[in-house]
Amino acid sequence: MTPTSTLKDEFRLTEIQYKGLKKLDLHTVEDLLYYFPLRHEEIAQSCTIVSLKKDDVATVYGKVTGLKIKKTFKSRVAMSEATIEDETGKIKAVWFHQPYIAKMIQEGAFVKVDGKVSERKNGEKGVLSFTNPEIESIGTLPTGVGDSLFKYANGEDGADGDGSDKSFAFPVYGESKGITSRWLYHTLQKVFRSGILDTIEDPIPVEILEKYSLPTIKTAFIWIHAPKKKDDSVSARKRFAFQEIFIIQLEKFREKKTYETLPSFKIKKSAKEIKDFVDRFPFTATDAQNRAIKYIMEDFGKNHPMSRLLEGDVGSGKTAVAAATVYAVTTTPPPQREFGNLQTAYMVPTEILAEQHFESFIKFFSYLNINIGLITSSGCKKFPSKTNPTKATDISRTQLLKWVAEGTIPILIGTHSLIAKTVKFKNLAYIIIDEQHRFGTAQRKALRQKDNIVPHLLSMTATPIPRTLALTIYGDLDLTLLDQMPHGRKPVVTEIILPSEREEVYEKVKKEIADGRQAYIICPRIFEPDPLKELALNVKSVTEEAKRLEAGVFSEYKIGILHSKMNPTDKDNVMMDFKNGDIHILVATSVVEVGVNVPNATVIIIEGAERFGLAQLHQLRGRVLRSNHQSYCYVFAETKTQKTLDRLKALKTAKNGFELAEFDLAQRGAGELYGRKQWGISDLAMEAIKNIKMVEAARHEAEKMIDKDPQLKNHALLKAKLIQNGKIHFE
Repeated sequence: MTPTSTLKDEFRLTEIQYKGLKKLDLHTVEDLLYYFPLRHEEIAQSCTIVSLKKDDVATVYGKVTGLKIKKTFKSRVAMSEATIEDETGKIKAVWFHQPYIAKMIQEGAFVKVDGKVSERKNGEKGVLSFTNPEIESIGTLPTGVGDSLFKYANGEDGADGDGSDKSFAFPVYGESKGITSRWLYHTLQKVFRSGILDTIEDPIPVEILEKYSLPTIKTAFIWIHAPKKKDDSVSARKRFAFQEIFIIQLEKFREKKTYETLPSFKIKKSAKEIKDFVDRFPFTATDAQNRAIKYIMEDFGKNHPMSRLLEGDVGSGKTAVAAATVYAVTTTPPPQREFGNLQTAYMVPTEILAEQHFESFIKFFSYLNINIGLITSSGCKKFPSKTNPTKATDISRTQLLKWVAEGTIPILIGTHSLIAKTVKFKNLAYIIIDEQHRFGTAQRKALRQKDNIVPHLLSMTATPIPRTLALTIYGDLDLTLLDQMPHGRKPVVTEIILPSEREEVYEKVKKEIADGRQAYIICPRIFEPDPLKELALNVKSVTEEAKRLEAGVFSEYKIGILHSKMNPTDKDNVMMDFKNGDIHILVATSVVEVGVNVPNATVIIIEGAERFGLAQLHQLRGRVLRSNHQSYCYVFAETKTQKTLDRLKALKTAKNGFELAEFDLAQRGAGELYGRKQWGISDLAMEAIKNIKMVEAARHEAEKMIDKDPQLKNHALLKAKLIQNGKIHFE
């Protein structure tokens, strides 16, 4: 057996097991070793039903019977009911407001039930039951309830081959049909007994392991899958989290090192020239904006291309920073020439945002008589028009591309259409990517590689990213924060609203509209859920809420709807009507989170706020932070648990988005906060990102290693791991 041996060759698999492993993306022995448990459940925590007492918080394993949906006698609340039975006794379980439970679990299934034991009076006698417990189906029951899940009576396949389980807890893995936690555990025990762990070389150098007290790879594999005590499990998880973050950092520093060897355009402008341009803004630039411009100008003057991330709250003035630096690029002629312009490509995620930036740049640059182009899938525009030098005009894609290729259009703003093969620049010196996390790495690189000379890169985001995540994901970028709001901008008044206060809030919205303002109402869903469907969420939907408001409390106002299922033309038309004031209230999903700039909108209601992350709530609130008018955010939550209230309270008290992001990271974890798939990082590393010391240690070691050995010639195992992951290319 070797790490590359396939599981189907090493183990007898049924067709169902083979399909289950494929679904979990487990093909080789190495895949299995790196398939870590989601958690460990302490064996001592599982109880027999006969031993349960009132107010116990317990886990029981048993068979479920008597599943049914019924309604409470007085209030007619829908509920599920069942009996859980083990070899020692039976206990009732009820789930109020959760009729789908009876459909989700099959009659006669083996289940694990976690919850608090309560006592209900039944005549003179108290009857124990679980109320709203957690329940999940499991493949098989422990052989003796209360014993180890992995204990066998005949002594086969135990952790030590003697029928006993010496570990402190049993591992719980992500499962699929045919592949249970029990099967995975015992298969891994066979892998361990094969001696394969003695043949696996450790990719992390021994001096790093010793420096940070991390276990070797052999020890870590045993401790993560079959720990004998809790500390072993923690140490193993720490080691593999460090390994993953360390490899990501190696990749990022390697990219940065390579990037710094490439040629770029040197752009030099005096501080006075930049100041003269900034002074033309219709507002006074903040110190944070001036600092950001200064850092970018310093990068422009270096012998290698810039690679910088500009992070700032909605409304903090990132576009103005971009405009000032684009001015420096646009008014610089190409090398060995005294006329002409270097070019800028400005990529944004939505057509609405592209249009807005196009209009903003016309205001910034109109006095200079500079050509500005717009390219989206809907069409192309150019400013100024030949017939009217104060207006933009529609032009054909062919004509726009010709002028871009000739260098006649120095500033091109657009969506992903910018990275089409047909778009060719003459002297592309600067790339700006707005809301860069919405573009894949391949898209960013495609734009970056549009020319032989590598352009400077400025990525911008209004998404508050915790520092540890930014250091990990954007390790190849220098980080600049815009941590000030423009002068005169009033903070949004944020209120957490109780159901009894809803009508009062509607009156406040009416007052704002009467004063000439506009409002957003954000709902978590597009359409009403089917109440008969399992797991249907009872939260407000855009379509039904718009109908309800139009027929009721806001009947005298024009209401529009906006959501992701609408086609782009309809979306643009609705947004244009809202921007022009033809729509008073826009009922929308979080599609308005990015790319909507309506300064006249001063109030936002967010329904079902617990369904959104704090960073997302903060961005939604930022939609009404676009003018110097006082703005308001009213937050409604369907649930009132302490955790929900703490999160929403943080929305009121945090000074900025960065504080909120750190709070959300601590409360919910980076995986829930941003979505693991988006970053391509495992659950284990996402949780480790909460630990700033670990991230900084991994960065420090990776930077030191790449400085000494950029090609990783002395670290063949690490080099192989990077190439295997497909994340890095070595010349």
